[in-house]
Amino acid sequence: QVQLVESGGGLVQAGGSLRLSCAASGRTFSCYVLGWFRQAPGKEPEFVAAIGRSGQFTTYADSVKGRFTISRDNAKNTVYLRMNSLKPEDTAVYYCAAAERTFYTSSSYSRGIRYDSWGQGTQVTASS
Repeated sequence: QVQLVESGGGLVQAGGSLRLSCAASGRTFSCYVLGWFRQAPGKEPEFVAAIGRSGQFTTYADSVKGRFTISRDNAKNTVYLRMNSLKPEDTAVYYCAAAERTFYTSSSYSRGIRYDSWGQGTQVTASS
């Protein structure tokens, strides 16, 4: 398995921006599909975005489409989540996740159970 460490969370005003990073170590980074999930207090975990092994394929939750951008740098073993126009409802702990398996449908990327490794999370708070 791969070890994942998130960073870049913090407190911003609504409308602001943050960039989350997730550094990986262990296995070959380019073998993994990577995703970002989030969990707000008292709510179920929620899919945010995912990116394919080469970085060419990306998919987003409707709630963040057009505001968030996922990217990866396989040379640096890092995946990023650029978050613009943050809203109070984006407040959550954000987790990155990695999967070695093959995804056959776009919808399968949003299923957390398909990911094998998870980071510890980083808190993002957007204040109104």
